[in-house]
Amino acid sequence: MIIGIDPGQTGALAVVDGGKVKALFDMPTSARLFGKGKQVDGYALSSWLLEHSSGHDVQVLLEAVSAMPGQGASSMFRFGESVGVVLGVCGALQLPVAWIRPVAWKRAAGLIGKDKDAARTLAIQLHPEAAGELTRKKDVGRADAICIACFGL
Repeated sequence: MIIGIDPGQTGALAVVDGGKVKALFDMPTSARLFGKGKQVDGYALSSWLLEHSSGHDVQVLLEAVSAMPGQGASSMFRFGESVGVVLGVCGALQLPVAWIRPVAWKRAAGLIGKDKDAARTLAIQLHPEAAGELTRKKDVGRADAICIACFGL
């Protein structure tokens, strides 16, 4: 079983087992304890991962994201915080994590130079069983998580 994770606050998680998408989960968030905005909800994330990984041989593939030109310090801090929560939860649950660079999985999927929605179209083509959960434009995080997991296959 492979769990692909797009780690941002608008990211998602996808469980692929036996070549089929078994579960999709938008990155859970909650109100920030201090300041404005949201943060990744570690409790909800750990509950979901525990439910979907117990009793299985699991490999987590986490997108190895980095700073992008033009992003502010605050947004990069929050993104790094999100990645840290995901890593902490996976570590606490003793789930092995492998990093995958965006350029690697996107190149393998033929998505280099294409718009973000191309991943959603590809995920629907490759995994029609998940099409019902990829109907909205904002489901691109789910599609990315599926593509990340499929790269591990």
